[in-house]
Amino acid sequence: MKVKVCGMREPENIRHVAALGPDYMGFIFYEGSKRFAEGHITPELLEELPSSIQKVGVFVNASTEVIKETVSKYGLDAVQLHGRETPRQCTEVKELGVEVIKVFSVDDKFSFENALLYESCADYFLFDTRGKEYGGNGFPFDWELLKDNLSPKPYFLSGGINPDNVQQVDKVRPKPFAIDVNSGFETEPGLKAVAQVRLLLEQFKIRD
Repeated sequence: MKVKVCGMREPENIRHVAALGPDYMGFIFYEGSKRFAEGHITPELLEELPSSIQKVGVFVNASTEVIKETVSKYGLDAVQLHGRETPRQCTEVKELGVEVIKVFSVDDKFSFENALLYESCADYFLFDTRGKEYGGNGFPFDWELLKDNLSPKPYFLSGGINPDNVQQVDKVRPKPFAIDVNSGFETEPGLKAVAQVRLLLEQFKIRD
């Protein structure tokens, strides 16, 4: 199972986490986020990262043009669409030559049929907790709800994953392609607890 560490922002913290070898690192380009990366990171910093790490830009209701400029500036490998983006825009982003991760916010009222509209334009789905924020809310949704997910599309499991509950991910069905960790492995917004991330990768991550 792959591991994505999202909400990275502080340069030295990014270098320390990158040295641990996660599969994906996420950088948030949404001004409303406490983990907004612009102004903290540089293209040169991201260029330093090992080629084995996929660099993911996270966007919320941004225009395709803004996404295109940011992908080019930072050399992003993937784009995570975390807002109300349409299948048409999802297709436009995919045509930029990046992988697309489409996010769905889940609660007990969510219909997994909504995700089916994006099957042809997204490379991956990501299921997160519906909360006040666009991600980073710090608590999980009921993972039992995923049994209603009938799509074969590989997906990232996100939302409130922390050192206390991460072992339960093994029981989730259908099995996630990857887990996405953020606030549950932080000492403060945008600053990851490196020792906890190291333990996560040592104990949980199984490299394919």
